[in-house]
Amino acid sequence: MTQKHMEEVPALGVVGVRGGWSSELLARRVAEACGGEPLLIELERLSLDLETGRAMFDGRDISKCRGLLLKKLGPEYAPGLLDRLEMLRFLEGRGVAMFSRPGAVMGLLDRLSCTTTLALGGLPMPPTTVTEDLDAACAAVAAYGEAIVKPLFSTKARGMRVVRPGPELCAELQAYQREHGLFYLQKTIVLGDRDLGVVFLGGEYLTTYARCRKPGAWNTTTASGGRYAPFDPPQEVIDLAWRAQELFHLDFTCVDVALTDDGPRIFEVSAFGGFRGIQEARGIDAAKLYADYAAMRINA
Repeated sequence: MTQKHMEEVPALGVVGVRGGWSSELLARRVAEACGGEPLLIELERLSLDLETGRAMFDGRDISKCRGLLLKKLGPEYAPGLLDRLEMLRFLEGRGVAMFSRPGAVMGLLDRLSCTTTLALGGLPMPPTTVTEDLDAACAAVAAYGEAIVKPLFSTKARGMRVVRPGPELCAELQAYQREHGLFYLQKTIVLGDRDLGVVFLGGEYLTTYARCRKPGAWNTTTASGGRYAPFDPPQEVIDLAWRAQELFHLDFTCVDVALTDDGPRIFEVSAFGGFRGIQEARGIDAAKLYADYAAMRINA
C-alpha cells in the first residue's frame, strides 16, 4: 500500500453505521459540502496504531481527515462504545477535529452519567431513584405509584418497562436485575399525548418538533407507533433546553422535554441528535445544516 493511496481521504468523514438512514444521509451531505465521495466509517472495522497514529479503514488512513462527524458509534448503545470513543479521542489529540468531541459524547452514552450532570446542573427532571438494592427499588416504585425502569444504555425506549406496585413487583424487578444489574427508576409523569425534541446546532437553537403518542402506547417513540408533528414551544422551554445542552458542549443535539402540569421536565440530552423528526415535522434538512457547519468550522 503506497503512502499516496493512504492519503486519499476527504477533508470530512462520518462515523456511523452502513445502511443506517441517518448515517448515510449525513455522509452524502458532507460529501456535497466538501466535494468528493462520501466516507462512512464503521468503528468496528477501524484499526488504530498508537505508535504511528494511523487509523486504517478500508485501506485509507482516516487520521489524514481534517474532521469527523460522529453520528453513530455502532448499531446499538452498549458499554463497549466507550472504548470506541477512546479511539476517536486519540485521533482528536492528533489533530482531527471532532463533531461532537468524544469527551462530550462520553458523558451521554450512559443514561446515569447524563442524568447526574443534569441533576447537578439544577435541571428539572422526573423523580428518579438509582440503586442496586432490590428492596429499595421495590420501595421506590411503591412511593411513585408507577415507574419506568430504564437500562443505562438504550435509545428509543428499548428495554424499558413500566412497573407498578403489586405482588409480582419484586419478582419482576429481580428478573430485570439479573439482566441489567443497576436499577434506574423514574416516576411516570403525566405528559399528555406528546413530548418534545428541542434541537440545537453549534449551541444555537434550531427548531422543535413533537413526538405524538399512539393511543394506548406508554411512550411516544415511532417504534411504538408514535408520529412526528411541528410544535412551537414557549421561550421558557427553549431556554430550559438550552441550559440542558449547554452542560455538554455538543455540536448537534436534541433535548427531550416533557410538558407537565408542574412545568417542563427534561428527560435527556441526545449524544447525537436525530434528523428524521426534524425533516418530517419541520421540513428542515438538518443533516445538510450540520455538514455545512462542520465544513465551515474546519475552514475557519
